[in-house]
Order: sequence, then structure tokens, then C-alpha cells
Amino acid sequence: MPLRLEPTFRDALRNQLGEAGRPLAGMWVCSGSPLVAELCAGSGLDWLLVDAEHSPNGLESILAQLQAVNGYPVQVLVRPPVNDTVVIKQYLDLGVQNLLIPMVNSAAEAEAAVAATRYPPHGVRGVGSALARAARWNRVPDYLARASETISVTVQIESTAAVAVVENILAVDGVDGIFLGPSDLAASMGLLGQQEHPEVRAAVEHCLTAATAAGKPAGVNAFNPDTAHHYLASGASFVLVGADVALLARGSEALAAAFIKPAGGAPSSY
Repeated sequence: MPLRLEPTFRDALRNQLGEAGRPLAGMWVCSGSPLVAELCAGSGLDWLLVDAEHSPNGLESILAQLQAVNGYPVQVLVRPPVNDTVVIKQYLDLGVQNLLIPMVNSAAEAEAAVAATRYPPHGVRGVGSALARAARWNRVPDYLARASETISVTVQIESTAAVAVVENILAVDGVDGIFLGPSDLAASMGLLGQQEHPEVRAAVEHCLTAATAAGKPAGVNAFNPDTAHHYLASGASFVLVGADVALLARGSEALAAAFIKPAGGAPSSY
């Protein structure tokens, strides 16, 4: 039976920004749990980021999460731990359609990321569609010829080196957008833990302006609501505004504060 794949994050950004005139709001999914991923998928948010750079996610758990959220009206990006041709090949064969590539510091690194998603002669992706969920085991018609249409590539700008050449990165054919990581950017600027620092904000805003000039979408990580709204006003097309593990951590701490009696006092309350 012939099957078709869902539209990509690239398509969702184009459609949402064009029709509704609003950016896309999303959250991190870092727990490695398909159940948590499914809970988040039904939240009403526009997109989820399943992370494998700083989270306990391997190929099997990523596959399970893709299966768990399938059918929900939400876009799913997956971040591999490294910009590596073999790792990207494995993610694509699992059925990942939207990649967020970390620590891209130059146009050459962006080109390598794009090449890893393209079959020869346009890239270096290994051919294994008959064995892979990506093509639904060759049930997607013309997958080999049309694979690049089913994949979006967003690269992360999270260092001073990347900020310095962001225009060159944006100019790479096949880079569908950029995503700013203020935490790592702050660290590279000698401002570890100070992602709200004015110099960090200025660097982020510079990249947002460059993306607008290039006609490509730019996103940013911003858990602070005021910061998120600031970046949206500065031209961000998509934002990450929370994380499953952070929500659980802060929520469980609030329960403990409300119901565990402090020494010498009564339990606090909401």
C-alpha cells in the first residue's frame, strides 16, 4: 500500500507564518519517555524537540517517541548529539524528518550537515530505504528521488565563531533555518550561566536580523517568558519555552514546599 510522509517543520513554518501570522511555540522533550512525549504532543503546542545531545536518548527511545507522537498535530524535531554523517544517517532511517544539528560553527559544517541528509550525487547519505522506517520499508513512492523534500535541516548557532559567520551559514543551500542557543553562546563569550546578559542578547538579535535578511526562519531557546517575548518581537519565527524535565522538577519542588512541614513550622501552602 503506498504511503506518504507528513509535511516537514520547514513546511509548517512557512504555512503558519503565512496564514496565521504567528511564530511557533514548542518545548523540549528530554526524559527519553514515549509516554511523556505523547503527553506533550497532545498539549496544543506547535512543536517538540526530542533531544539526544544532553538527554538519555538512544536510537530505540527516539524511535519509540516518534511512534508515540505519530498522529498528533505537532511537529517533531530531533537533535543528534553531534553533527556526524553516520549518526544523521541512522536518525533519518529511523524516520526522523526534522533535524536540529548542534554546534554548527561554519558554512563548511553546515554544508556537511546538509550533505548527510542527501543521497548521491547531491550528498553522502547511505542508501538503505528498503530496510528503513524512513521510507516505510519502500512503501513511500519515489522515496529515493524525493527524500530531500521530506527532510528539514535546522542548524544551531551557539558560539561566537558561528555568530561571526552567521550570514555564510544562512546562505548554505539546504539549511532551512537557524536556532540560537543562548546558554552555550554565553559560555563561548566568557559569560557562563549569563544567557540574559546584554552582550548575549545582542548577539542573538544580530542573528535574528541576519536570518530575516536572508529570508530564512530563526528560532531561539528562551525559558524566561519575558525573554521569549522579546526575541519574538525581534523577529524569531519559533521558540522553545519549556522542557518536560524542568516542568516536572519545578512542579515536584512546589509540591514538596507546599506539603512538607519545615522544622518548627507549619506546611506552606500554594
